[in-house]
Amino acid sequence: MTENTSLATPDVTVIIGAYEAMPYLEKCLESVEKQTIGADRVEIVAVDDGSTDGTGECLDAFAARSTVRTRVVHQANSGGPGGPRNTGLELAEGRYVFFLDADDHLGEEALERMVAMGDRAGTDVVLGRIEGVNRNAAKSMWGATVERADIYTSNVKFTLSAQKLFRRELLMLHGIRFDTTMRTGEDALFTMEAYLRGDGVSVVADYTCYYLVGRDDGKHLTKSGEYDIRFLSAQRLMELIAAHEPPGEQRDLLMIRPFVTTLLPQFGHVLLRQDDETLRHKLELAAPLMSAYWTKGVARRLKPEERLRLTCVALGKATELKAVAEYRRTKQKPETVTRRGRRYLALPYFGDRAAGIPAWTYEVMGPTPLQRLRRKVRRLWG
Repeated sequence: MTENTSLATPDVTVIIGAYEAMPYLEKCLESVEKQTIGADRVEIVAVDDGSTDGTGECLDAFAARSTVRTRVVHQANSGGPGGPRNTGLELAEGRYVFFLDADDHLGEEALERMVAMGDRAGTDVVLGRIEGVNRNAAKSMWGATVERADIYTSNVKFTLSAQKLFRRELLMLHGIRFDTTMRTGEDALFTMEAYLRGDGVSVVADYTCYYLVGRDDGKHLTKSGEYDIRFLSAQRLMELIAAHEPPGEQRDLLMIRPFVTTLLPQFGHVLLRQDDETLRHKLELAAPLMSAYWTKGVARRLKPEERLRLTCVALGKATELKAVAEYRRTKQKPETVTRRGRRYLALPYFGDRAAGIPAWTYEVMGPTPLQRLRRKVRRLWG
């Protein structure tokens, strides 16, 4: 292990798991060195996960010259990001930890702003605004800076990547670690557990704290095309939520995330490129999850088209799922139908009793355009 050290306890430990990270690693390290919080308040724990491209040598050279306290660990390849992150967490000494991927980099004020937010709000997890560079990044949770976000009703539940500021005491107290047996989704489990066990989540939305970089060589571990690991990821996240939340509204609100983000894409356009045997296998994998966690409380909070697909999954309707996928491919706009004061979208099989799909599956649950206008007027005029 290579290190340069100081005696002061840092405010934040930046944990960098690095595998075949050149040349992106250089900008990553530079972004930590330039943090406005000051070198004396930061430490880096960098873990070279068996690289062969000069990543390890780059880390050692940085540790030897940098004014930022830096520890470098060299270990055999662990096969995923969870292993080096766990190694770094065990060595961390900061009040907070931040997981920075070696391909990515920080905004210069990122750590100063996030640590200040955590200290001011007393929260255990702080989300900093993320922007994509040559790749997409989630946007729905960055509408406003919030000292304490509601994990149930806000969109923070849709950002479960590990690139956040965590209070280290929380992680150590509850033994929260990355599951190294999982090939994808281990960061979602880690972050959701921190949300559920922690004392609040804050959002820094008025400054770009993190730049998520798309590599030119396309080497991203999460780009696996194997669908079975996606179902396992959904299962594990659903089980975690159920272990912390009893049946009811709060559980349903959190369950939206694995259903929409992980499960739903498996029954979209991809079905048109897969054979019937694959679809049958997917329905078999989904069946126990639908039986255990698919409720009307979850369903009614989804868009009608999403609700239709997942209702077909719950009912095991393979033919209907393919028909819905084909309908979506044509990008048709469904007619809105009003019956007995309720509005429905006339998506495939609407009104077809033989299909056996409940009518409420198609219902538009939100306010009407007139109701939205009236609410807006009330807000403006009090």
